[in-house]
Amino acid sequence: QVQLVESGGGLVQAGGSLSLSCAASGRTFSTYAMGWFRHAPGKEREFVAAITWSGGVTYIRDSVKGRFTISRDNAKNTVYLQMNSLKPEDTAVYLCAATVDGGVVPRRTYEYDYWGQGTQVTVSS
Repeated sequence: QVQLVESGGGLVQAGGSLSLSCAASGRTFSTYAMGWFRHAPGKEREFVAAITWSGGVTYIRDSVKGRFTISRDNAKNTVYLQMNSLKPEDTAVYLCAATVDGGVVPRRTYEYDYWGQGTQVTVSS
């Protein structure tokens, strides 16, 4: 069992930056691929970014490419999402997720085994 806890969300003006963290419990974090999703009111949960167990492969959705970066520190059992040049349309609850298939970068919610509760990101115009 893996528990995921996100932090770092908040209120920021358009053009600003936030750095999200997702801390994982358990000794097997380094074997999991990790992902970030977001869920805005009235919309479906959507994929944002994913990273393999080693950090060697990442995948970022097109609408945030060049602005968002995913990374991980296996020694700290933590995955990060650095978000720059934020836009009002980035407003959502951001959730991290883990899959035991560590060598892939899944983009669908059903491909993940564990989920955090999320952290709210609000970007004002």
